[in-house]
Parts: sequence; structure tokens; C-alpha cells
Amino acid sequence: MNYFKKILRFAKPYKSYAFLNILFNILYSIFNVLSIIIFIPTLGILFSTQEKVSTAPVYQGLGSLQVYLKDSLNYFLTVKVDAEGPEAALVFICITSIVIFFLKNLFRYAAMYVLAYLRTGMVKDIQDKLYQKTLDLPIGYFSETRKGDLLARMTSDVKEVEGSIINSLESLAREPITILIVLISMLAISAKLTLFVFIFLPIAGFLISVVGKKLKAQSLEAQKETGTFLSFLEETLGALKIIKGFNAEERLHTKFTDSTSRFKKIMTAVLQRKGLASPFSEFLGVAVVITVLWYGGSLVLGNNSTLTPQEFMGYIGLFYTIINPVKAITTVNYNIKKGNASAERIFDVLDTKNTIVDNPDAKLIDTLKDKLSIKDVSFKYKDDYVLQNFNLEVKNGHTVALVGQSGSGKSTIANLVTRFYDVDKGEITIDGVNIKNITKKSLRDTMGLVTQDSILFNDTVKNNIGLGKENASDDDIIEAAKIANAHDFIMELPDGYQTNIGDSGNKLSGGQKQRLSIARAVLKNPPIMILDEATSALDTESERLVQDALEKMMRNRTSLVIAHRLSTIQNADTIIVLNKGEIMEQGTHEELMKSGKGYKKLVEMQNLS
Repeated sequence: MNYFKKILRFAKPYKSYAFLNILFNILYSIFNVLSIIIFIPTLGILFSTQEKVSTAPVYQGLGSLQVYLKDSLNYFLTVKVDAEGPEAALVFICITSIVIFFLKNLFRYAAMYVLAYLRTGMVKDIQDKLYQKTLDLPIGYFSETRKGDLLARMTSDVKEVEGSIINSLESLAREPITILIVLISMLAISAKLTLFVFIFLPIAGFLISVVGKKLKAQSLEAQKETGTFLSFLEETLGALKIIKGFNAEERLHTKFTDSTSRFKKIMTAVLQRKGLASPFSEFLGVAVVITVLWYGGSLVLGNNSTLTPQEFMGYIGLFYTIINPVKAITTVNYNIKKGNASAERIFDVLDTKNTIVDNPDAKLIDTLKDKLSIKDVSFKYKDDYVLQNFNLEVKNGHTVALVGQSGSGKSTIANLVTRFYDVDKGEITIDGVNIKNITKKSLRDTMGLVTQDSILFNDTVKNNIGLGKENASDDDIIEAAKIANAHDFIMELPDGYQTNIGDSGNKLSGGQKQRLSIARAVLKNPPIMILDEATSALDTESERLVQDALEKMMRNRTSLVIAHRLSTIQNADTIIVLNKGEIMEQGTHEELMKSGKGYKKLVEMQNLS
């Protein structure tokens, strides 16, 4: 129930709808009871057993309210029958019944109508909160979490919470009220018979609750398995060329069907256990009804009984009315247990603490005046250090290039400078201020990022470039595209800057996608530019165009370049050669070529290839 309470927090903004729902459900329950009670005098008139009251009753206080109301109705019907005959009284009761049933269903609809605002609002807020949390979590979190599992939490888990928990709010609001009002009416008709009923209902409720003990655990397993095969599906869609190229379709299909088979087995058990609830509770309900019929019938047939036949029939009608709410409450118990498993997975994300947060006294920066420094930095992703006691300075207006074999720590340095990860030891400073003491937003506002993989969105060219600067004008976007050598090919697209480039920009070539990424960074116009192997995946012609764009972009700004193709960084002010997180050598291209060490060997290997 802990996660159920947490889900209820999302209902707070919609509490006015909740209060209206409760009000309408109270009115619905009252008219629901009246729709049964109104048939008691009907039966009395039909069988000529209606109690006759010749004098108008006098109200004597709340304690005698039930007797007063009963005598008032009997007095009215007695007068009606004496004056106009039993048929007129029957017509009156029938018209009254229609009005009562109309009001009953009107208030039932009104309760569901206002509840719709609460249900849809809660679902929207949960999804919004999950998305906001996804954007807020550090990059490291997604290295440990499968994307498909996160998608499952945002879709199927939220859907499960809506279907199991939020839908149960209607029953929780309506059924207890109905049960209370029906029980009061039953006590008013026969306290003795109602007390007898109370002996059997708790026993039936206990037996029903025994059935659902394992439901939550099985539901949690099912949702985890959903995340597994969604992750697998997401990976498959992103790697279809490799799968087909290596004829691995059958192996991957087997792996996927293994996951869906496990899901089938778990869900079969969940549905079978859930399906047992309704027939089992109905059987117990019928058993209790038959017992009540036997005991109530003996009371009616007794010589000194105050319970009339028509009252007993009305009592049975009320008892049947209470069975469905009791069954619904039992179903709510099942649903909440089932939905709790999904709620647990949702709050597993929402309650995750972000380790990369702004300090309370974090400063704002908007430029680089002197230098960016990396001082005695050590960092590890898991167990082994990628960098140890690493030092580097990037002076304002200078271009520093990082080169080295894969795994030497180049991209790690870019991740630390942008504070996608926090250092384990040492510090990174901008103009002497530790970046941990600078707000993340202002830190990243000073940096432009162009990565090896062109990260583009299924949107127009204009909106993809415009992501670099909020409320950018068309002229600004076009100018950025020209600097990035992208304007000419954009104008050749079907709709120019309004052309949709498809999922991940799949309608464009690799060079075109990269130039859009550069245009986005140019539009941002940051004082610090970070290029993470921005040309490594391009052909020679595209590389020339992109390199020209990069050189124009880096003029008069501080740049940290991670390079795989060494031909692209020959004009850098300083080239740092890394090996296993340590600096092997550094200097200009000419200086390093003269030294004849690691850098020269790397250049010769690339020239040879």
C-alpha cells in the first residue's frame, strides 16, 4: 500500500474533482437504496398487506426518524388508497420509482464525469514527471539502465497503474459509501437479521483475500519481463543491418521468443489468479444469501415477528445491492496489489537521486576569460580508473586536441568537462572556479558540443538547428547553416529548411547530418567548443566540407578537440597524446613529428592505411 499512497500524491491538484465525486456518489448511494426501498410499499399494495396509518405521524427527534419516515409514507399511501383506490397509489409509486432511478443514474454519471478529470490528470502528471526525471538524471544512470526497460516504465507500467490503481479510485470513492448507506437501511429494517449477516461477511472476505497473496510478486515479474523484451526490440530496430548482414535473424528471434514465453507463463498465472476472484467471491456471496434467506424466512414465519413479508423482500433486495460493492472492494484489493508492482517500478525511477546537482551557492558564468584547467583528476566508471592524476590547461582562444588509442580517456575528458559525470578526485576549473560551484545550466550554456554520432530529431531542418538557441530568428539559423557549409544542400531539399529529416535524420547522408550538428553548435555561439571525433565517421569529401565548417566555427574561440583522424588537428595550438589515461607527449604538430615518438607513429599508421 506504500506505493498506492505515493500514487495518491498525484491526486492533490485535482482534489476538487475528488470532493465532487464523493458528493455525487453519496447522492447516488442514497437514491440507489431508495430504488430498492420504494418497492416495499408496492408489494404491500399488490398483496394487500400494506400497513394502514390513519393519523399523520408527529416528528419526535432524530432517534425516531426511521419510524417517522415509514409512518409518513404509510399515512400518505393510506389516504391515497382510501380516496382514489389502490391503482392510483400504485401509479404514484411507479412514477416516483422512475424519478428515483433517473436521479440515481444521473448522479452516477456525474460522479464518473468529474472523476475523468482526476484520472486523466493523474496519468498526465505521472508521465510528465517521468519524462522530466529522465531529462534530469545523469548520463551515468543510462549506462546502467536499458532503454527498453525505461520505455516500459513510461508506457506499460503507467498504463497498468492507470488500469489497476487509478481506476480503483472510483470504487474506493463509491463502494464504501454505498455499503454504509445500505447497511444503515438494513439495520433500520431488521437489526437482528443484519447482525446475523455480519457474522458471515468477514469470513467470506478473509477467504477471498487469501487468493490474491502472490498477485503483486507475479505482476512485478511480468512488468520486468516487459522491459526486457522492449529493450530487446529497441536494440533490434537499431541494429537491423548488422543482424541481417550476419544472418543472425534466427538466433535473435529465438532469444526474443524465450522472453515472450517467460512473459506468457507469468501472465497466465496472474490472469488465472485474477480470474478466480469473481467466481469465487460470487459463490461465497450466494452461500451467504441462501443462509440469510433461511434465517430471515424463519423470522418472517415466526409468531412474534415484527418483520413483514414485503420488508423481508426489500431487505433481500438491499442485501443483493451490497454484494456488488463488496465484490468491487475485493477486486480493488486485487487491482491495487497488481498495480503496486508497476507503481514500484515507476517510483524506482522517480526516487532515483541525481548525484550531479548544483551546490546551494553555485555561481553563474557566461564566458571564459582566462583558461579551463583540469587539475590532478582521477575518474573511474566502475572499478578501474580511466584517468589518474590527470592535468591539462586550455587557454582562452586556444585549440587543444586530444589523440590516442581507443580507451585512452579522450571522450571521458569531454564528459567530465561538460559535467555529464563528476570527477572522483581532483577538480576542473573555469577561470579558477570549480565547475561543481557553477550552475549546470550556465556551465553548459558556455559550451557547444559536436559528437561523432549526429544526434538529430524527427523534425524539420529549421527546428533541429534551432535547438542550439531559444527563439532563434530565421536569419540566425540560415547564417549558422552557411558557416557550417549546410545551406546549399538544405536549399536542395524538397521543402528547404521546413523539410522533415526523418527519424535520427535518416533522410540525410552522414556528412549532411554532421553539418546540421555543427550548424546547431554555431547558432549557440558558445565561448568553449567541444568536438568529440566529429569527422571520424565521414568519407573524404564530406570530411573536407565538415572540417572547413569546423575551422570556421573554431575561429576566435576556445576549443577542445577529440580527434581520430589526425589530419584534422594539424593546426591545433597544442596536441595531447594520451595512453591509458596518461599524457605521453604534447606539443604542436611540427614539434611532435620531430620528436619521433607516439604521435609520429600514429600519423604514419594512418598515412599507411
